Amino acid sequence: MDKKSRQEAIDELTLALLYLTRFPDGEGNRYDEIAWKNYDFNAIDRLDEEKLIINPKRKRGGGYKYAYMTEKGREKARELLRMMNIEDDSIYEKYEFRSIRPEEADEAAEIERICFPPNEACTKEHILERISVASEQFFVAIEKETGKIAGFLNGICTDEMAFRDEFFTDESLHDPKGKNVMLLGLDVLPEYRKQGLARELVWNYCRREEEQGRRRLVLTCNAKKVKMYRKFGFRDLGESASEWGGEKWHEMDIFLSW
Repeated sequence: MDKKSRQEAIDELTLALLYLTRFPDGEGNRYDEIAWKNYDFNAIDRLDEEKLIINPKRKRGGGYKYAYMTEKGREKARELLRMMNIEDDSIYEKYEFRSIRPEEADEAAEIERICFPPNEACTKEHILERISVASEQFFVAIEKETGKIAGFLNGICTDEMAFRDEFFTDESLHDPKGKNVMLLGLDVLPEYRKQGLARELVWNYCRREEEQGRRRLVLTCNAKKVKMYRKFGFRDLGESASEWGGEKWHEMDIFLSW
């Protein structure tokens, strides 16, 4: 096996350390992860050039204090940890987060049926059609051991600002270039709940859409879920005009920062 150069080793070890010591951005959007940059300056510059870290924050008096991890950076760091046989966060040891694959569409439709009462669940027909036209907006958590979908978050893109019920049933409203994402369902199977999986689905989705240039995510939820989404960083806009399933809903949104 060819030896790595000293520079390659410094860059890889620096990225791994940035990843392992990352933490939520308490001054900005909490889904964004940052890490202190107390490492070799040249290595930091190279990681920045490769878009493995991005958007460094300045400290008083000049200079860079910490930087955001990018999705590319996280993926590269996880690959390095596997190669070095170093333990990752437990949730990333157990689950893979990615866009859905066509062959998983029926499984997702069944999860929707399990997770929502009949009057609120989207039909299998609409789930399958949504996946066919907007699979990149259908984000899943896969249990690595079994290959099963443990949960998912999905939506469609639009330049519209307010949520309306037609987004649930009219997949033609999806605009891949739209700056806003209307979230249509956060589903976690009962046996996978209380592990922080819903939070990681939302925060991974936020970071990914942020890097795609989206501006805002919008959702509706019942009053019991408002507190949960506030913890995820969403703000409550009050009662929604939505009458989906004959229920009352709150409209909530989150602005993406980059």
